[in-house]
Amino acid sequence: MKLSTFAIDDKLKKAIADLNYEIATVIQQQAIPEILAKSDVMARAQTGTGKTAAFALPILDKILKQKTAVNEISCLVVLPTRELAQQVNSSFQAYSKYCQVKSAMVFGGVSIKPQLEQLNEGVDILIATPGRLIDLLQNHDLNLKNINTLVLDEADRILDLGFQKELEKVFEFLPENKQTLLFSATFTDAIYKVSKQILKEPVIISIDQNNQVAEGVEQVVYTVDADRKRELTSYIIGSKNWHQVLVFVRTKQGADSLAKEMCKDGIKTSVLHGDKSQGTRNKALSADESPQNED
Repeated sequence: MKLSTFAIDDKLKKAIADLNYEIATVIQQQAIPEILAKSDVMARAQTGTGKTAAFALPILDKILKQKTAVNEISCLVVLPTRELAQQVNSSFQAYSKYCQVKSAMVFGGVSIKPQLEQLNEGVDILIATPGRLIDLLQNHDLNLKNINTLVLDEADRILDLGFQKELEKVFEFLPENKQTLLFSATFTDAIYKVSKQILKEPVIISIDQNNQVAEGVEQVVYTVDADRKRELTSYIIGSKNWHQVLVFVRTKQGADSLAKEMCKDGIKTSVLHGDKSQGTRNKALSADESPQNED
């Protein structure tokens, strides 16, 4: 099924054609018609399935149909991390290339002043992490009374990071009459609990079996002594000539230590964790940021 067959504004179709988006992914085929029909949606879909376009395109179409001359926040997207906020915002901006629709991000770790200035200029879509969103609401710097669409993106990660209380607080500031879209890689008991708070007779979409490994991912386990893990990691990366590798470790100190040792092994390594500034994090993620039809 082609994306151009959906009943969305021609300006959106022109933008996605520029991005060489043609065939709709499974999540897009199932979610876009339901969102266009104004149904609440609870969707289980992994990263890499095209879920951002699945909610962004119908949301933009909805805004274009209802838009007035004044930029007012009508859509709120809540997600777990700064990096994801930047990715989703980049997608919204690319899809609205030919539209007079404005999006903005608010997240912690950076000065709040530029974010307030952007909000004061007027935006249609607000993309936010829970902590900074609560700051703005409690300081009366943000009004969500005109929200007609709420998106929880990667909801399981939001809860895993301990933001359940923040989410519940955000819900208190939102109008009762709105469309709510919940996207999650897994449907846990905690997700079901949240869904009962905010979703009204949702359409359930499940693209993958719960906790299924993404297609094309190979899993290999190496048994190694703890004091030789760093050595093995460097050896595997070097011997296989891998150029892009993501290594997860248990602690911030462990991440700093591993990166230092891998640099000594001749492997260019950057570190990402909460003690790093946003500028440092952006530099570490300095790969091409143009949106792909994958997330």
